[in-house]
Order: sequence, then structure tokens, then C-alpha cells
Amino acid sequence: MIEGGCPLSGRVRASGNKNAALPILAACVLTSEPVVLDNMPRIRDVEVMLDLLRSIGADAEWTGRNEVRVHVEDVSTADLDEQLSREIRASLLLAGPLLARCGRVAVPPPGGDVIGRRRIDTHIHAFEALGAHTTIGRRFELEGVLRGASLFLDEASVTGTENAVMAASLAAGETVIGNAACEPHVQDLCRFLCSLGAEIDGVGSNVLRVRGVTRLGGGEYRLAADHIEVASFVGLGAVTPGEIVVDDVRADDLVAITPVFDRLGVSMQVEGSTVRVPGGQRLVVRDDLGGQIPKIDDGPWPAFPADLTSIAVVLATQAEGTVLIFEKMFESRLFFVDKLVRMGARIIVCDPHRVVVSGPSKLYGEQMESPDIRAGMAMLIASLCAEGTSTIANIGQIDRGYERIDDRLRGLGARIERVES
Repeated sequence: MIEGGCPLSGRVRASGNKNAALPILAACVLTSEPVVLDNMPRIRDVEVMLDLLRSIGADAEWTGRNEVRVHVEDVSTADLDEQLSREIRASLLLAGPLLARCGRVAVPPPGGDVIGRRRIDTHIHAFEALGAHTTIGRRFELEGVLRGASLFLDEASVTGTENAVMAASLAAGETVIGNAACEPHVQDLCRFLCSLGAEIDGVGSNVLRVRGVTRLGGGEYRLAADHIEVASFVGLGAVTPGEIVVDDVRADDLVAITPVFDRLGVSMQVEGSTVRVPGGQRLVVRDDLGGQIPKIDDGPWPAFPADLTSIAVVLATQAEGTVLIFEKMFESRLFFVDKLVRMGARIIVCDPHRVVVSGPSKLYGEQMESPDIRAGMAMLIASLCAEGTSTIANIGQIDRGYERIDDRLRGLGARIERVES
């Protein structure tokens, strides 16, 4: 339950990157030595991944508030638990490490956000190019001895790239991955693998060269900050009157976000590892040359991240002007906008991928339900700048991606309460 219209101000520290945490946890399967991971976000998706690791024989325990120790000395089974796999899409990320270490793996259909079709073809094609044989039934099974190869991914899939890199790390010979995803979390996974002894060149580009090694060691690693969470707090600060400072930020990970936020009139000052969002902002959409209506669209990095499209829609409702928002990557991502319309937003849904937003609109509290992680956070931001009280149900979706979000928002002055339904 959120009482809107309260000025927010103060400092908040960015959590570790959720989308790096999950593949990095999966990559712990590649070594029989213990690994200690710091700045690990304590969120539901991480807890499920830890349960999945335990289900295959790993020792995995929290050793601090945001520190976890994982030791996969032996793998007891390469058949992933079906129930746990259905809880998160990241269960798919265990395919590459288990295939590389055990020579086989059986993976049930993964879960995750319902934001449209999310194909796994890229993963299968990459594994087959490395020498695996595939059997597809109720679950897909992979088996084979992996050898380096030249791959060109049929799409710049983040998880497909991550699975290919992890599998190639222990494959004999050199693997070249073309059309690789290069998002910040993919880069963080590669840096982690290199810290264990992997040999990867081209990190941050769309061509990765992986020279397979016979074994990886253990060690300690600190996850980078979650640039999606940082941008979420920036958006929150822009639509509430107070000044918000976000600490422990990687400035390089904001390069694709800053220009789009600037187009929506959002002011943010990046100073080293800190982002400052000045208070009392008046958001004005910056038109294209000639006064044309601007377009915001997402895409693979370094384009604007798809995970921030929902938040961009909310920002646009509070900005003076009109903007077209084009969600290219997931056909169901924008289906939450009907909830914003009920709150008072002026939004035209053109088709499953495009909405036209005209602002600013005065928003009013509503009863809503979170359909996925990012839509949930977008509705939370809308509720905090709305007049009156809003109720958001199914907040387990938000908890999957944002650590203790209600506690941290209360620290900024938000009037927010978690209640039993």
C-alpha cells in the first residue's frame, strides 16, 4: 500500500546486478573449488537459483547480508528440478555449465516473466555447434564432449551468449562467438570467469573469443551494481520533488540510459560512483529536429535496455509533450499500461509493441497487480507520484528483482507498507 505525493529524498546504495548474479551463480558449477560472491542481491530469483544449485549437490549458503559461498565439489545429478526450474527463466543458465562439466544435462521448460515468447533456439544451436547432441521432449536433453567452434548467434541473446561462454570455457580449443550480447551483466559474467582462470577476449564487444581451459579455480568476486535498479531510482527521483543520491554506481553502465532519460527531460549528474538526481524537476520531452514527435525504442546493448521500457512509459506520463515508445523485443511488455490509464495517464496503445504517451498527467491512486518485475517497479513509481493511496498486489514479482524495496523506499521518506492480502 502506497500513499502517493510524498517528497522523497536521501541516499540509497545500488544493489548487485540481478542479471549478473544468476549466470555467475550458475557458472560456479564450472569449478570444484569454493567461490565467495560479494554484493549479491538478496532477492527471490537468487534464492531460487541457490535452491537449484543445492538440488544438484552444491553447498550454497549466505555468509553475510549480501555475501554467498558456493562450493560444487561434486555434481549429484545433471537433471534439473522441474518445479524450481519453472520459477525462474535463469534455470536455463545451468545448461551450459552442467553440459561442460558432466557431459550431459536435462533441462525442463524455464519460467520467468510473462512478457511474450522467449525462444531458447539460440542456446540449443550454440550447444550443437560446440558438439552436443539434443533430444527435445517434455524437457530438452543435451549430451556430448564439447570442442571449440566458430559460432554466429541467430540473435544477440543475453542468456544465449552467457550459456555459450560458460560452455566454451571448458571446451577444448578456441571458440569464437559472433553477434554476442554485450550487456553490462554479460561483461560481469566474463570478468568473473576470467577471475577463475578462464581466457576470454573481446569483453564488451559483440565478438567473444574463448580459449578453453582444462579446469577453473575458486576465488572471491564482487558483483557490479545493477544499472537497471540505478535507473529505476533515477526515474523515481525525477517524478518526486526531493533530491535522491544513488551510491556504488558503475558510470560506464549508464551510457545507453542517459540519452533517453535526457530526451524525457530527466536531469541526472554522474560523479564518479555516485548519481545525483536534483529535486524539483520539471520534465519536458525534447522533440526531434523540426518539432517532430520523438521516439524511444529499446534493443540489444548499447541500445536502451528493454528492462527500462516500462519505467520510461511512467516518466513520459509526467513529462510535458508527446512521445512514441516502441518496445521491440517483447510483445507483451506494454500490456500493463491499462493500469496507468486507470490512474489517469493519457496513453494510446497502437499495438502490442507501441504506445503514444502525452503528458503531463495527474495520476490518482488505484488498485493494481504486478504482472512482471519491471512493470511492478513502474507501477510503484507511478503510485509514489500519484494523488491518494494505491495498492499493488502480487508484489512477489517486484521482490524477484528489487531487494527490500519497501524498506529502502521508506528510508527515502516514502509512505509504503507491506500487508498480507
